[in-house]
Amino acid sequence: MSTANWLRTQWREGRPVFGLWAALPSPFSIELMAHSGVGYACIDQQHGVIDYAMAVDMFRAAEGRGLVPFTRVPANETWMISKSLDAGAQGVIVPLVNTREEAAAAVAACRYPPHGVRSYGPIRSSVISAARDLATLGDSMLCFVMVETRQALENIDEIASTPGLDGVYIGPADLALGLGLPPDLDKTEPEHIAAVERIRASCEAHGIIAGIQCASGQFGRAYAERGFKLITIAKDSALLQAGARKEIQIANGGPDSIAKIGYT
Repeated sequence: MSTANWLRTQWREGRPVFGLWAALPSPFSIELMAHSGVGYACIDQQHGVIDYAMAVDMFRAAEGRGLVPFTRVPANETWMISKSLDAGAQGVIVPLVNTREEAAAAVAACRYPPHGVRSYGPIRSSVISAARDLATLGDSMLCFVMVETRQALENIDEIASTPGLDGVYIGPADLALGLGLPPDLDKTEPEHIAAVERIRASCEAHGIIAGIQCASGQFGRAYAERGFKLITIAKDSALLQAGARKEIQIANGGPDSIAKIGYT
């Protein structure tokens, strides 16, 4: 059985699903982040420092901790998408999709003929699902495309209406670049907020899931209340970096430091 169907059940019942992003090449990173309330882990093969063999181990770690394994593939290439699904990813997030034709190509890479162009070779996915049928191994896999440029924003209705597409995932940093803004997450500029809302509304109008990348649970909650359903709230590398920075600042007498702890 595909664990992607668990996500679909949550969405049908109107519940958002929160997840975490993995950029570090470590299955232990996945295990450490897999707390109650986390629904998925996305292994980043585009910007993360993760190769294919390590991604497989990280899918395994996610499965072992009860998370749905996603992956952001490096590019909208059929072989990259199908190879990740063959390895056990239950869904893909495809970067830099700007047109309906590119979105259709991403969907086709996830589906077997006659609905797509994926080659049949589910070397690991058939083992973890205990199935070899096309519906379980192909049709049930989740396909999200990233809208993260001005061109994609202008084409959002055409992209969101692509047959077979499960959802659109917003990359706030690249979208910000396209809008002439600094490339970071948790954006508050009015133009960015309006663009994000335009994408969300288009997803709702076309009956697909709106997803987004956040840098905090605070923004994740706010996006959930606005109707987003696939929400990444933190990244392992960012959490590690922020935690280390905070502690060294405290140790050096920063504003959060404790003046006395019993020593003179």
